[in-house]
Amino acid sequence: MAQSLSNFTDLIRSAERSAVHLEIRDVYAIPNEDERFAAWRQGHRLDPDDRDSWWRPWLDVVQEITARGVRLRRARVVSEPHSEYIRYEHSFTFTNIAAGEEIRWLPRRSASGLALPGNDFWLFDGRLVQFNVFDGEGRWAHTDRTDDQVTVDLCSGAFEAVWERAIPHDEYEV
Repeated sequence: MAQSLSNFTDLIRSAERSAVHLEIRDVYAIPNEDERFAAWRQGHRLDPDDRDSWWRPWLDVVQEITARGVRLRRARVVSEPHSEYIRYEHSFTFTNIAAGEEIRWLPRRSASGLALPGNDFWLFDGRLVQFNVFDGEGRWAHTDRTDDQVTVDLCSGAFEAVWERAIPHDEYEV
């Protein structure tokens, strides 16, 4: 069963200073019937000047929390050449940035010297980690949350190490 967006929205809204997200997978499952992905495969790209066509509930939440001063950063560790999913994701990342996120990309070859957790995670205010666990096909399986300080410190250090090496979205080409 997938985590509900409303539960996660409540969690991210609880952030007071910062929320960081580390993504380390090259593929996340997309249902075959996903119209946006199918349209992208056929050449459709979002129009940066037409926010109404891409402003979704998630982006409203991002804009809401960043407007009150929460710094939201996302780092993606990606293989090159890029998977189809990463090319798709890169094509609409400008929407997240328009909402207030800061996003950087780290080629996997540049991450070899870093100690990274085994799963994607969110870290809220340097106090709570939510791991997003996926199965081998890229389908979300479950989340694990912890405020264990050793784990929080590991994730914080991993994120900052990736962030320092990563390339800002507007400079990273796919």
